[in-house]
Amino acid sequence: MKLITSIILVVFTLAGVIDNIATVNRLKKEAEQAYKNGDYSTAIAHYQTLLDSLNVQDENIRLNLAHSLIQAGDTISAQRNYSSLVRSSNKNVKSVAYQQMGVIASDQQQYEDALNIFKESLKADPTNEEARYNYELVKELLKKQQEQQQNQQNQDQQNQEQQDQQDQEQQDQQEQQQDQQQQEGEQGEQSEENQQGQKQEQQQEGESDESPQDADEQNVQQGEQQQEGEKSDEEQSASPISERLKEMNISEEKARMILEAMRNNEMQYIQQNRRRPEKPRDRTKPDW
Repeated sequence: MKLITSIILVVFTLAGVIDNIATVNRLKKEAEQAYKNGDYSTAIAHYQTLLDSLNVQDENIRLNLAHSLIQAGDTISAQRNYSSLVRSSNKNVKSVAYQQMGVIASDQQQYEDALNIFKESLKADPTNEEARYNYELVKELLKKQQEQQQNQQNQDQQNQEQQDQQDQEQQDQQEQQQDQQQQEGEQGEQSEENQQGQKQEQQQEGESDESPQDADEQNVQQGEQQQEGEKSDEEQSASPISERLKEMNISEEKARMILEAMRNNEMQYIQQNRRRPEKPRDRTKPDW
């Protein structure tokens, strides 16, 4: 009886193991087919079932899960699964895991990190030609990136130098304008002071140059101008006078001679009176 029971348990156990193996193989095939068809969500679901629910210990299944995740756009989860495989004893799995991590870093333009990761992939498996190709490609991309960064730094430095030069020129120009305005202001004040000084000197010279003799000369000139005015008035009234001379039987020439003699006598009289000093009045005598 006990033997029969043991045989039944062994049969059921073998049946369960056989059924589990069949399920694992079926899920693997369905996951691979879904990945080929681009149905990455189905492939991810089958691979996660194999790893989490059925506890299948297969590094290739986890590697395929990471491939499906990265194709679906879940880069973070894919990178986490790749990172768990870089400690694998299988050199092929380890090299591919490093290679895919290098591709992720390269897509993010982290070329220096990607180059180091591809080096690790080649160390794990020197026959990995895809990793070697990616290594050479990223090497060129890193070189171009460094050249662009250097050119950008040079351009930024040149722009900064030009800006500093423009700022310095503008500052120098402002200082020159301020100096010029200050000089013009000082020259204007000095010119105004000079003009005021010249005016004062001219006024002083004018006051010092005036004398009694100049006043007499001015009086003589005024008298001569007055005589000329009277002469012009006489010439204007020449027509009525000539008629009166005819009535008096005196010629015009004789009349001019008489007038000229009268003017000479008048001038002599004026000059004699101007030169004659006035006697001081005797205050002891009455005013009349």
